[in-house]
Amino acid sequence: MSLMELQHEKSERVYTRRQTSAEIVSEARRSLRTLATQRPFTPQEKHRQLFGESSSRARDGRPPSAFSLHARNFEAPDSRPGSGSRLSPLEHKPRLTVFRDEDGREDEAALPKPPAERENTRRDSGGCRARHLRTSSINRLPLMTSHSKSLDRSVEERIDQPEEGEKQHCADVTGHNTKASSEADRHTITKSSRVPQSAQNDVSSGSKPDAYHGLNDTDADDNMDESQYWNSKVLPVLHEIESFAPDDGASEEMVGRMCHACNELHNALAERGMLGRQCKKRSTILRSLFRLVDVGSDRLNLTLAKLILALNVSGNNLVNICKLVFKISRNASNDTLFFTSSVLDSLLSLLQCEDVWSKSEAVLYCVGSLKLLSGNSALASLLLGKDFIGLLLLLSKRLIHCMPQTSFNVTNHRAEGEGQHIIAGHILVQVTAALRNIADQSESRPSFLSSKAFVTLCWIVENHRNDIDICINVARIFSKLSTYTECCYALAETPHCCILFLDLLGKHSRKQDLVVRLLFTLGNLTAKSIEARERVYEEEGGIDVLLDLFQVYQRTPSHPEQHPAPEREDILIKLIRLLANLAIHPTVGTALAANPLCVQLLLQVLESRCVQESEELVINAAATINNLSFYQGESSVVRSQHKHISQSVLLKLLLGSSMEGVLEATRVFGNLSQIKDVRRFIVQHKVHQFVVTLIDSKNPDVCFSACGVLINLSADSENRALLRVEGTTQKLIDCLRDFGSQDWHLAAVVCQTLWNCSLDGEMQHSEELLKILRLYTDRGLLQWPSNDGVRQVQEACWELLFLPVAERLRQRLHVEDITGIS
Repeated sequence: MSLMELQHEKSERVYTRRQTSAEIVSEARRSLRTLATQRPFTPQEKHRQLFGESSSRARDGRPPSAFSLHARNFEAPDSRPGSGSRLSPLEHKPRLTVFRDEDGREDEAALPKPPAERENTRRDSGGCRARHLRTSSINRLPLMTSHSKSLDRSVEERIDQPEEGEKQHCADVTGHNTKASSEADRHTITKSSRVPQSAQNDVSSGSKPDAYHGLNDTDADDNMDESQYWNSKVLPVLHEIESFAPDDGASEEMVGRMCHACNELHNALAERGMLGRQCKKRSTILRSLFRLVDVGSDRLNLTLAKLILALNVSGNNLVNICKLVFKISRNASNDTLFFTSSVLDSLLSLLQCEDVWSKSEAVLYCVGSLKLLSGNSALASLLLGKDFIGLLLLLSKRLIHCMPQTSFNVTNHRAEGEGQHIIAGHILVQVTAALRNIADQSESRPSFLSSKAFVTLCWIVENHRNDIDICINVARIFSKLSTYTECCYALAETPHCCILFLDLLGKHSRKQDLVVRLLFTLGNLTAKSIEARERVYEEEGGIDVLLDLFQVYQRTPSHPEQHPAPEREDILIKLIRLLANLAIHPTVGTALAANPLCVQLLLQVLESRCVQESEELVINAAATINNLSFYQGESSVVRSQHKHISQSVLLKLLLGSSMEGVLEATRVFGNLSQIKDVRRFIVQHKVHQFVVTLIDSKNPDVCFSACGVLINLSADSENRALLRVEGTTQKLIDCLRDFGSQDWHLAAVVCQTLWNCSLDGEMQHSEELLKILRLYTDRGLLQWPSNDGVRQVQEACWELLFLPVAERLRQRLHVEDITGIS
């Protein structure tokens, strides 16, 4: 039995059922081999931003990463509906709205006139309240006077939630901070922020305000309890916050005090259930918090963000808070702040909002912050414990599934749909980049597998296949995870993934960052999965896409500066490796071996490249020729060009300085030496002498390949004598003694070679060989590894591969020994 027959017999087992451990070990030594390569290098971004420097998005068409935020950017009342949608303006203006002329002065003529029947009431109480409102600023608590008791609840609530005109007024007052402001002004503002004693007396006296008339005693008591809680727990903290003037500057000690006060306020509101939108004085709290943004402390701003998000702000305030967190997260030195703050939980909660479209800009900066933070391995581990991967995947599904239908007009509907697709694309760039960062964590793999992330990621790419940023991020995720066996099999089982990758390769063939990672991933899949090899081959035009890429990156580009040689060579390495792995499948290998363009491109690489300068590329090309040479059908182009391959390619590698090149050339000769013309070429050029010396290399792989050539050479009687002259028998016996008990596959091939070399007559050194065979064929005399798994593999190789050949050789030597004695 020849080596090729032995290999073909094993290959039939490989493709009909799941491989055993013994078969996996044996396949590693077959002439058909999968190739490994390094994962494409992914440099870290120099700057933390929404979109990297290599982004395909135009700078003027994407959301900014740099911006300034101040207290005046926030709308203190935060009175928009929770849905985030703007309401149409009312024709009737709210009664308490303050109007200003172009110079910023109050326009008295523009103030609304009170109804006649309530003129006295407005003069007595509403006028006082209106004056307070006009003189109040964002850094003052609303004052509670004795007159406020006479207002009904609706008026009180309306004052707590001012309308759009008041928002503008608050913003104007907040922004009014010029150099002309005197120290006396600041002192006045600080002093006026103190709550008058009358505000406390209204509560502590126990008297019921007029606003409570008509309520039963239980409701009144509940409101009194809430008022007392507000007065005793919340107001003191707000008083401390209000006592600080942001424009005076802040020391670290003062920032610490403010952070502590904000945390106390958060705890007090949480204890009473006053977070979210439940607190009637919510706008009062927000006014006090927003003014602290101007302090400019990242530590304080992160504390503020946690509390403001807990108060369930919406609209512009929600966007600005998310921007504020994003701005903080851009500085890597602030990563430690996120360890000590629970703001991560608030950001993750925002990802779970159902109506993502009404909060799309806030979600964008929220996910952008998490993306930047996930680049820190410690924070990435923390996020993993909070189901970060699952939340990102759910958000992705909502972005793809739940495109809102908002217009019946076809033109408007199309424009809105395109706009929503762009917004979803911006967010998905952040989502996929965050998942890319998380994929670096070894503990992330179970989450990717359990959440069926590969299906969702393929779905994302399918819906955004024109978005290069998204495609590259997902390709980076796949290139990382496919290096692990369990993830590789899961990706290979994902429907249509191979078809999707081939489509992207054809569509974006000039995008080198994308192409190299898709080729690497496909190479990983085809190295392990029979189904992946079949899918790539069976996809219409799939092989043509690969060969087109081969031609594009093989020829020298017209603008080399745009396609640097190292990047092009890396793509060729990954592409040729993919072809080599595909060729393991009998059907695919036969087709590739019969494809003239495929063989021609491989030979061009071997002829035009130097192994010293492009070792991995040349070695991969030779290994692919080796796999194709396994198929010796009449249609094989490799077989028909065996003379050219032997003379121009293999001889150069065999005589080169690279041991890897020598090994690959020997492997190819092991297949091609089945052809008589090739065997004649080997003997004429004295290649057989070099092959015999390889047995002394002390390298089991080299010895194995050399035996493959010698088995075929010894099939000719005229060559057996030449091999004996070179001392082949003794070298083989030494190899068997040195490596046999550790590598039973190699031992089997050595015995097969010895059998062929001794067909003409008496075996040299037969006694020494017989002694070794008696030892190796007795299971009880052999020393097996203590590890059960390793021992099981070695015992299987010994029984399936070595023992049948060794027993036959031992019996022949025993017969010759008896015959010689007689």
